[in-house]
Amino acid sequence: MPRVRSRYRLDGRIFCLTLLAFGLFIPNLAWTETPSTAAAPQTPPDEKIYGIEPSVEQRQHWSFLPLKSITPPATGSSREWVRNSIDSFIWDKLNSNGLQPSVPAEPRVWLRRVYFDLIGLPPPPREMQEFLADPSDAARERVVEKLLADPGYGVRWGRKWLDVVRYGDTNGYERDGNKPSAWRYRDYVIDSLNADKPFDRFLTEQIAGDEIDQPTAESMTATSFLRLGTWDDEPADPVVDRYDQLDDVVRAVSTTFLGLTVNCARCHNHKFEPLSQMDYARLLAVFAPLERPQEGRTEFDREVGTPHEVENFKTAKERADTALKHVQAQLQALQKAIQHRVLADRSNGLADDARAAFLADGKLDETQRKLRKTHQEKFDQILLAAYSPDEKRQKESFQAAVTALQAAQPTPLPKAYIFQEQAGKVPATQVFRRGDPSTPSGCVEPGIPVVMAPSPVLTVLPPKATQTSGRRLALARWMIDSSQNALVPRVIVNRIWQGHFGEGLVRSENDFGVMSSGPSHPELLDWLAAELLKSGWKLKELHRQIVLSQTYAQASARRDDAGKIDPSNTYLWRFPYQRLDAEPIRDAILAANGTLNLKQGGPGIYPKLGAEVLASQSRPGNGWGTSSPDEAARRTAYIFVKRSLIVPFMELMDLPDTTTACEQRNVSTIPTQSLTLMNSDFMQDQAKLFAERLKREAGADAAAQITLAYQLALARAPAADELEQASKFLQSRQVSKNSMEAAQALPALCLVLYNLNEFFYID
Repeated sequence: MPRVRSRYRLDGRIFCLTLLAFGLFIPNLAWTETPSTAAAPQTPPDEKIYGIEPSVEQRQHWSFLPLKSITPPATGSSREWVRNSIDSFIWDKLNSNGLQPSVPAEPRVWLRRVYFDLIGLPPPPREMQEFLADPSDAARERVVEKLLADPGYGVRWGRKWLDVVRYGDTNGYERDGNKPSAWRYRDYVIDSLNADKPFDRFLTEQIAGDEIDQPTAESMTATSFLRLGTWDDEPADPVVDRYDQLDDVVRAVSTTFLGLTVNCARCHNHKFEPLSQMDYARLLAVFAPLERPQEGRTEFDREVGTPHEVENFKTAKERADTALKHVQAQLQALQKAIQHRVLADRSNGLADDARAAFLADGKLDETQRKLRKTHQEKFDQILLAAYSPDEKRQKESFQAAVTALQAAQPTPLPKAYIFQEQAGKVPATQVFRRGDPSTPSGCVEPGIPVVMAPSPVLTVLPPKATQTSGRRLALARWMIDSSQNALVPRVIVNRIWQGHFGEGLVRSENDFGVMSSGPSHPELLDWLAAELLKSGWKLKELHRQIVLSQTYAQASARRDDAGKIDPSNTYLWRFPYQRLDAEPIRDAILAANGTLNLKQGGPGIYPKLGAEVLASQSRPGNGWGTSSPDEAARRTAYIFVKRSLIVPFMELMDLPDTTTACEQRNVSTIPTQSLTLMNSDFMQDQAKLFAERLKREAGADAAAQITLAYQLALARAPAADELEQASKFLQSRQVSKNSMEAAQALPALCLVLYNLNEFFYID
């Protein structure tokens, strides 16, 4: 069953401020300025305090060991059931635990399952009819290939990735300002998955896309991953806040790609894992050169492209801006000369107090502002009449030049929400006593956890193509080198498996350390990881093997005999019955009524929110735009993610907390879900649109309308008793003397279909 996690966390600063308000004092939590560089130790920290020597047992932990060469188990008596090597591993585990697999799911169930699984949408009725006419293995392979090639694949699995990387379009905290161009990262993820970009490249670009040999706009945009965390634009202590930002990066990188909780070693050696403060500091040093492009509270995005494109754009922009400023200065000088001449003439027609107001320099008082506002139009007319013919020609010439120069500005490069590194600016990184930046205790070089390598120090070579430190590129290269560590392929294989089956082979998807749950099928995990490497890190091949397996094709019904042996379905004796995520739920609602807009890419969309929702913000109504009905009906993955204002429907359906990595979503069942699904304006409107589609496509025949409604909503025709009951319901309302009740009959039926468990759950 899905695990329940609290989305409410106590902010450490709020906790400290609360203690201070009650007159309490905790020295270790005091915030002070970082001492000068001269005061910081330049020698290594004390290994006895800040380092650890992992034991032999810890070094032999399964996730730290190299991938094993695994041969799938012999099929034996399972030959008829086994469809591919995945099934061999599953059968072997079932058999050794006294279990048998479930019967295959009905073809209709399998098709609906794989559609939602791969693209997050229900199968169209025509596709269902064609498949039911030929549900052969070859037909299944064709369906899978079609879905993997569908742009919706990137949308569906991109949204899963965005959960893990704590994606949001805003900063969080009270003002919750926008992250300019953050949406380009979302598009990067979707496009990369659709293109089946090798995962080792996908990882490298997100960590060091600006440091690779040939950086591009795409690879630079990928590094937005590092900057997606929350950001406080008025921190209580800027120095502490700076290390909080770097801590967020270390946490995101280590949990996302390595499945390690390195961030827990920020203030002390890890309580449970062989990870020390020095390990943490070495990883921190990798990202220490990163800086936020900002000015005060304002954050900036940056132009992205190849180094040549960026340099050429900057040069052309500076040249164009210089020329424009020069002409504008000449125009302003002419205008000031005319203004000075007019104001020097007491007979210009302006009253003395108004003339004095226009002559005033610096800050104006209230009287002067009012005089200027009152006499501005008259003053402009006087100025216009004061130009001599030659001065008019000069003014027109300058204005024409300004217009021409503005039109000749270089074509803007795309911008992305990314960090920057200053050339040659590589700060020393300290280990801090108890994680306090005011207590530097020794300098470390960039590196990796000592438990994973003979030497924890990274070999860093500054890249030739850029002026960055090269530290992040060195880390990325170590991470994707399976001869040095096998965590990356194991972690991503496990995430893909969890995306299909609801639980990973390792059920603690963000934690592969000593305290992890451990793999239920260790041989299968390593075999899949090795297969990923053999395929060139191609994720679509992994999906293909999973969804075409007999394991995936099982029915989802519970069996008492198997449930007694394996109540949590750890060994996969059935396909797990799963509720749809929030995005497929909303998308399926729109798909059923025919309004779903499949347009991809671009800035986030803004579904209509009630006034009471907008008023709930600390700055009511701020930061939520307006989208046309057509734009608002785009796929849910494109909804603007405002951290302080999650769309209520999405939050109700368990959209995750965006401040940290979400390894697996909560699945709640609460009364407010039913109330919203029956009574909200959104659902009422969607039901009416559904009814309009039925009338448009099925005509006036009630049986045809009901049949089409079931096909669109549930991917099946109604059973005989369902058709009879629905027909009686419509007939009873349509003969009503109440015209409004008659008009609402079909929308009411549509609303009922939207609320069925069968609509929300995947068998």
